[in-house]
Amino acid sequence: MKGKPWTAEEEKKLQQMLQDGRSVRAIAKALGKTRDCIRIKIARLGLDVVVRAKSERTTTTSLQLPSELPSVEEALKTLSAALKALETPGLEQAETLRLRSIIQGVKIYKELFLEYVDIRGFEAEVLELRRKLDSERGKKG
Repeated sequence: MKGKPWTAEEEKKLQQMLQDGRSVRAIAKALGKTRDCIRIKIARLGLDVVVRAKSERTTTTSLQLPSELPSVEEALKTLSAALKALETPGLEQAETLRLRSIIQGVKIYKELFLEYVDIRGFEAEVLELRRKLDSERGKKG
């Protein structure tokens, strides 16, 4: 079954988007056609698909440690922003996965942060009790 014929304008857009390094998926979405349709047209026109590497790739091999931990409020703001961004129509899969990872990370951070705060409070209480005990022992000795 054949679809609607391509217009000259659509072919120009296809060529331009390929030159701009857009993915077949992004082109298909922009032109309202299937990925297979885009691939077939690329082959028929004898065009090359150039996939450019993203210049801003990041790794976690050398993490920069913050001087202070973000507050739970800051983490919740990040969570809120990521949830809002997920509502954007037409997100690419990589961006959706990135946002979901941020959301999961914030959830874990919040749990660990609260656990850390509780542990620090507990440690402070133990140290205070030790000081009192040492003080009492000093008075008796």
